[in-house]
Amino acid sequence: MPSRPPTVLQVLPALDSGGVEQVVADLAAGLAQAGWRPLVASAGGAMVAAIEAAGARHVTMPLATRNPLAFPANAARLAALIEAEGVDLIHAHSRAPAWAARAAARRAGRPFVTTYHSPYGEGFPGKRRYNSVLAAGDRVIAVSRFLADHLIARHATDPARVRIIPNGVDPARFDPAALDPARARALRAAWDIPPGAPVILLPARLTGWKGQRVLIEALPRLARAEAVAVLAGADRGRGAFAADLRAQAARLGLAARVRLPGPVADMAAALAAAAVVVNASTAPEGFGLVLIEAQAMGRPVIATRHGAARELILEGETGFLVPPADPAALAAALDRVLALAPAQARTLAEAARTQAARYTVAAMRAATLALYRELL
Repeated sequence: MPSRPPTVLQVLPALDSGGVEQVVADLAAGLAQAGWRPLVASAGGAMVAAIEAAGARHVTMPLATRNPLAFPANAARLAALIEAEGVDLIHAHSRAPAWAARAAARRAGRPFVTTYHSPYGEGFPGKRRYNSVLAAGDRVIAVSRFLADHLIARHATDPARVRIIPNGVDPARFDPAALDPARARALRAAWDIPPGAPVILLPARLTGWKGQRVLIEALPRLARAEAVAVLAGADRGRGAFAADLRAQAARLGLAARVRLPGPVADMAAALAAAAVVVNASTAPEGFGLVLIEAQAMGRPVIATRHGAARELILEGETGFLVPPADPAALAAALDRVLALAPAQARTLAEAARTQAARYTVAAMRAATLALYRELL
């Protein structure tokens, strides 16, 4: 360990909202609280202010580019930053910036850590090679057992270099007992939810594989015909996908039962306003932070039976798993949850809170700092 407080540089494409961005912010805050010096390099975004408020310094660089011709220039920028700031360790959270960060770390002789956040697809030639940089760290963090097994099988990574460190939530922020019910009521009013109508919340960015279409297809099959689906998330297709979802709902006669409010800033209140939380992803997810956030709020969760969801949900105790891209199975699970008696709902909520307590930000920070110390 250095005699001075160690400096850790995290790199990612940008600091817009998302699970990876939240992990970076949580780690930066944890480093500052531990007396370390956190730096974050990215192309910027809405979460820069939160990063800096947590005690980290943000450095703006064009790290969002996926053009391999730009990687050498970004490597040079990062190498200069490492030298100027006395960076002791570099931690990459995404593939494009990881290529530049690995070259800079090698040039400077610094430890290089990566986090494998997702089972990245290999849809075109060379994609496996592109993905492999996140399996090439001196230590590789996998955020679930599913991902650890995946990266070892896919990239022949030495298991001795792999550490399973799940993402986590802040139990003080996601605490139903501490949440003012007025916050949830305000969101229901903003979403124009009729009195007594159950909210089915699917919080995810609007994109095809997140399963919003599957939930819309499930709605007309529900016994509770007054249930409203809230598809909360940003449309990074600049409105095109949201328009497609609205058109799908209209074709099925469901325009009055589907809401697309965009991203929700107060996720704890959104979860409190929901009767059930859905993750309908049609491809496996590496973690699925919202599944833990929902359980922390005592909400039943329904997710597709693949990826890390099989680790995060206790089938029949804290939620239910259904086959991917199966609207009928999703509707049946929703009917089951919405028909729970009050005593059954309380039992499920208690089990869900107990399950979520295994996945905290504090545990994630402690395990990651231990890994940093191991390398330093």
